[in-house]
Amino acid sequence: MLDRLVKTLTSLRLTVVLLCLGVVLVFLGTVAQEPLGLYVAQQRFFRSFFVDASSIFAAFHKIADMILQGFGRSLPPMDAHDVLSVSPIRVFPGGYLLGTLLLANLLAAHAARFKLTKKKIGIFLVHLGVVLLLVGQLLTDVFSTESTMRLSEGQSKNYSDSSSGSELAIVESINADSDQVVAIPEALLEKAAEIAPPQLPFTLRVKEYSPNSEPQIRPAAAGGVPAQAEHGLADRFRFDPRAITTKADDKNVPAIIVELLTREGSLGTWLLACWATDEPMFVYLRRVWSGQLGKAMGERLAAQLTAPVAFEVNGRKFQIALRPVRFYKPFELNLLKFTHEQYRGTDTPKNFASRVRLERPDTGENREVLIYMNNPLRYNGETYYQAGFDPIDPRVTTLQVVRNPGWLTPYFACGLVALGLVVQFLTHLIGFATKRRTA
Repeated sequence: MLDRLVKTLTSLRLTVVLLCLGVVLVFLGTVAQEPLGLYVAQQRFFRSFFVDASSIFAAFHKIADMILQGFGRSLPPMDAHDVLSVSPIRVFPGGYLLGTLLLANLLAAHAARFKLTKKKIGIFLVHLGVVLLLVGQLLTDVFSTESTMRLSEGQSKNYSDSSSGSELAIVESINADSDQVVAIPEALLEKAAEIAPPQLPFTLRVKEYSPNSEPQIRPAAAGGVPAQAEHGLADRFRFDPRAITTKADDKNVPAIIVELLTREGSLGTWLLACWATDEPMFVYLRRVWSGQLGKAMGERLAAQLTAPVAFEVNGRKFQIALRPVRFYKPFELNLLKFTHEQYRGTDTPKNFASRVRLERPDTGENREVLIYMNNPLRYNGETYYQAGFDPIDPRVTTLQVVRNPGWLTPYFACGLVALGLVVQFLTHLIGFATKRRTA
């Protein structure tokens, strides 16, 4: 039995089968990016051990639709709920499983057949490079994080925001210089359960959670329009549930109704939404309201939307907000100047550049840095790329922040593969030339 397992694991046939399955997986995962969205498709096809049946069906539905379009026909679109539903049935190997099996196949074949000699040093280096590529990709998937930092000229920040995840943050003011933050991840909020962090003197009961929402202005004189909650943003706003979007250029903005419970009883229900804390979203709303209702009213509504939601329990002061996941830094970036150059006579971007000041109190570091296209800032284990800008406000820049502990692995891996190919080529060339000279 063990001999059969070893023979199967070291088989070249297994290698070919796994590579073919990998090609099919890449094809299906690429096709599924349109109905599922880029992020969801990556998670379900490439960052999983098995792909569920609903994801495979969504991919084949898209393939069939593409074929029919060639004949001037099309399939009816799938419902958003059906597209994003997760089937308990797993029908195809995912990227993690195929990568693990390929790595095991390569290592087992080396252990069983390979003998390191001078003539095979090149082959050994090539295979070592391939192993590093597989391990490096796993490290990237597991440990890397991506976020964004939006800055206006003169603004400073010591955190970046996730572009996809959200959290319920309860901030307690300890003193004038420090706060205690309790962040509850989105995965717990979606379960609509009671959450009792030990640091807090109250329990949170999730009454309703909407992964995506649509903001509505609630008139000051409600006139029969019921409030969704007793506190928070409910006085002037409603956030109605909206179908989850999978478009790459769109964004899901969640909302929540949560009840706070103490031993003495309920403190009431609170309406919160990421519309109030996700800066690009409330800037967009402010512009829409200013265009529809006038600048003064738009500014007033935006101020009401973004005002801190505060309360007090047993003499302790708290603020609560539903916001994008934050990644705090031990330093601040202050945007001094943003430059957006275009080719003359066109709207085609020529160059983006953000001149920032980096200030770190614990080390006394204080210096200016220029971040522009193809010239990121690498600092504190993170890379800051010039990612975008505000098309209306020329003073606003967007930096993409990437933390990837394994970012050097692909460089070493490709270097080893190239070195191995050169060594193997030279080994055969020198051997061939030596034999020819001897003959």
